[in-house]
Amino acid sequence: MAKEIIIREARRDDLKALIAMFADDDIGGHGDTQSEDALPDYERAFETIAASPDQTLFVAELAGEVVGTFQTAVTTTLTGRGTSFMIIEAVQTRSDMRGQGIGARMIEFCIEQARARGLPRVQLISNAKRKDAHRFYERLGFEPSHLGFKMALK
Repeated sequence: MAKEIIIREARRDDLKALIAMFADDDIGGHGDTQSEDALPDYERAFETIAASPDQTLFVAELAGEVVGTFQTAVTTTLTGRGTSFMIIEAVQTRSDMRGQGIGARMIEFCIEQARARGLPRVQLISNAKRKDAHRFYERLGFEPSHLGFKMALK
């Protein structure tokens, strides 16, 4: 890619671009929408993430435009003698920008950040329907290792 991909922390004024990316996702099924009525929900989530010392929301920027996003969280468990590790979440590249190295750069950034913090691993989950994403993550060196479960609560 000729232009440099810049990874930076997301700002409140990035929200509309981020919401548009998530609303454009036809596989995720998260109910994301660009409706103005939903904006307060996204603003609350942004503030919660921004206030957390263990979570960070990032954007990938190319030529001044937001073209991707991801979130990281560092968690510590008692297993593995108190291991801390990074979880990569909500990885999204703008649909018209896929295949240009943006996703790879975002994941490389996460790995660099985890190494700089001395964390022993990064992990992520991916929707079972996202076969292209699974191949992408495997090309980057991730190995499928666990089976995830979820339960919707009403």
